[in-house]
Amino acid sequence: MQLVVARIGRAHGIKGEVTVEVRTDEPELRLGPGAVLATDPASVGPLTIETGRVHSGRLLLRFEGVRDRNGAEALRNTLLIAEVDPDEVPEDPDEYYDHQLMDLDVVTKDGEEVGRITEISHLPSQDLFVVERSDGSEVYIPFVEEIVVEIDLEEQRAVIDPPPGLIDDRVVVDSSADDEAATEADA
Repeated sequence: MQLVVARIGRAHGIKGEVTVEVRTDEPELRLGPGAVLATDPASVGPLTIETGRVHSGRLLLRFEGVRDRNGAEALRNTLLIAEVDPDEVPEDPDEYYDHQLMDLDVVTKDGEEVGRITEISHLPSQDLFVVERSDGSEVYIPFVEEIVVEIDLEEQRAVIDPPPGLIDDRVVVDSSADDEAATEADA
């Protein structure tokens, strides 16, 4: 099975290094020197990692055969893809690979059906579940522990505790605060 582990960013310096947006919780395993990675677009790869280092909190990689800024810049926005055993699971029990989460049923902690995960969107601040509802519409669920309270791979479901307004338009308004404001205005 293939797993996207990073996206190449801009060139860094003049010797062929690139910044990398890491999309794996195990960069030391997937993005180490000697790793051979498939690419999207496929015509760019495969790429073999020659060196890697962290600079100012960002991972920098250099690939075999890429020796200058122009070569590095030509790789920009390329996805790096590792071949992973489909039965492999992350070491941390609270981490998941995207393929484990795809097609999970999403329900609220009260048992209300929300939909099915069709995509995981990796954003800089957090990951989002793209959930398709039964009517064909989509809802975006932040993949944070305050909202996604349980992932049950055996039952093939994700249990959420959504804040008001996340999965529907019904926003709960604290009417006691409105009553106090009205009382103060009348006085």
